[in-house]
Amino acid sequence: MIGWLLLARWTPPQLRAWRRFVLRMFGAKIAQGVNVYSSARIWYPPFLEMAQGSTLGPRVLCYNQAPIRIGAFSIVSQDASLCAGSHLYDDPDFQLVTRPISIGDHVWIAAEAFVGPGVKIDDYAVLGARGVAMRDLSHGGIYSGNPAVKLKQRQTAG
Repeated sequence: MIGWLLLARWTPPQLRAWRRFVLRMFGAKIAQGVNVYSSARIWYPPFLEMAQGSTLGPRVLCYNQAPIRIGAFSIVSQDASLCAGSHLYDDPDFQLVTRPISIGDHVWIAAEAFVGPGVKIDDYAVLGARGVAMRDLSHGGIYSGNPAVKLKQRQTAG
């Protein structure tokens, strides 16, 4: 987005409030206390909703051709990808299909992880570094791998 490039990409870390303002100007639903790093890339701001205290870390790719909702106090760590679109591989024209992504409260998407179209990540779940979530992740589950598999249950799950 050219607006982000001109208005926010160059900003130092301390200008979180300014970056929230810029995203709201372009239609994103951004709560108080949200932290979006200046190097994050958001494809279509009107399809982004972030609840209180959530974070999009450095170099996160938010490829939101469909709505992406990030719950309260959830963190999407550096270089992770949230991808709400894919293509029909059976179609000779590879028609685009989009499905929303929903990330619950107190979730951690670790470094370089990938969340695919239509995935719902329930509250308190963790997707480990470089994990690939193409299916829903359950409440408080700790997941890793490609495809992501549940390793155990998080003890702090509320």
